[in-house]
Amino acid sequence: MAPAGTLYTVDAQWKGKAIRAVAALGGVEIALPEKYEHYVDNKKSDFLAKFPHGKIPAWDGADGFKLYESTAIARYIASLGKNANLLGTTPEDAALIEQFIHLADSEVDTYTDFTRAITTNAIPYSKPAHTAFTERQTRALNTLEQHISTRTFFVGERITLADLWVAVIIQKAVGVTVDAAARTKLPNLVRHLETIANQPLVKDIYGPINYAEKAIQFTPPAKEPKAPKPAAAPKPKAAPKPDEKDDEEEPDVPPEPKAKNPLDDLPKSTLNLEDWKRAYSNKETRGADGALEWFYQNNDPAGYSIWRVDFKYNEELTQVFMSSNQITGFFNRLEAARKYIFGSVGVLGENNNSIITGVFITRGPEFEPVVNVAPDWESYKYTKLDLSNDADKAFFEGALAWDLEVDGKKWADGKNLK
Repeated sequence: MAPAGTLYTVDAQWKGKAIRAVAALGGVEIALPEKYEHYVDNKKSDFLAKFPHGKIPAWDGADGFKLYESTAIARYIASLGKNANLLGTTPEDAALIEQFIHLADSEVDTYTDFTRAITTNAIPYSKPAHTAFTERQTRALNTLEQHISTRTFFVGERITLADLWVAVIIQKAVGVTVDAAARTKLPNLVRHLETIANQPLVKDIYGPINYAEKAIQFTPPAKEPKAPKPAAAPKPKAAPKPDEKDDEEEPDVPPEPKAKNPLDDLPKSTLNLEDWKRAYSNKETRGADGALEWFYQNNDPAGYSIWRVDFKYNEELTQVFMSSNQITGFFNRLEAARKYIFGSVGVLGENNNSIITGVFITRGPEFEPVVNVAPDWESYKYTKLDLSNDADKAFFEGALAWDLEVDGKKWADGKNLK
């Protein structure tokens, strides 16, 4: 049987393993290039003419059909092995297979890669980011563990593309981020990995499973020792005055008086912002006795104004968690204005298709005197909301309740400035 095409990949590429496993279980003959050197051959003009991003895995079909992006290639090859039913037998099966592939890719594999990058200085280390990566990955692993705990395979009673894909992602993760302690909470996911990786037709493709005892950690680079400063020549000591002690220290220079914030000169407001923040924290947002009802009963439009906040450069946003961290950073830079502001801002949408929007309640009739303490305040657009307008009121309530939806993009994650 002639090969259906050539798969460009390398032995160390995890998703290339999954595609090869799909071909093996589907009975689809594929070829690997006789000679291929990554970072060399994929930069050549003939390769780029077929695969413009120069990425692998890449599929060059014998019939001239070409594909890049690993999941697309895996699904295509699975469709060629019709008797294996790797894509399921019903639309519901197909949807579930897609669900688990996407979850493993976006919530497990992404954070394995980010954790490796941040702990090896490929990107600058940040402890909060490292913690966030671990938390997000753990959440997804727990979801997968719960599902597979009552079944042998992820979808149906036979191996599907979901099993082959999840197993590869988990095999990679257990060698990097999912250490021995974490694995004790994932016994069924580990059992599933070993079941799939030891299938006779794919065992040689998956290879041995290397389990990390400890998750990869960041090790700060050793600091270079500072050169010793030359000793200063001792100053001659002045003779003490009659009533002066020899060990008396020079008094500290008094600090400059703190400049008064002009917001403090505004007329006293009937709305106590700290009381509002406590009400928001302790009550359900909606409802007869909810935080929103509390706000409407105590609002002082003369003392505070309400603003819609929109990030101006949404086309630059990628991962939802990174956009969420961006909001946290913005709020941190507003620390000096915390007593004059309340915020509820979120990421709406999904990875690579999201926006940042929300609301601020600020002291006084204008937003700028409150937010200009943050260097990046001008990266956001501010639109005054009128709560007597139904659309403005709905936006305000949605942002506070974290169920806001804008242009079909639903609330994915949010932060409060309190």
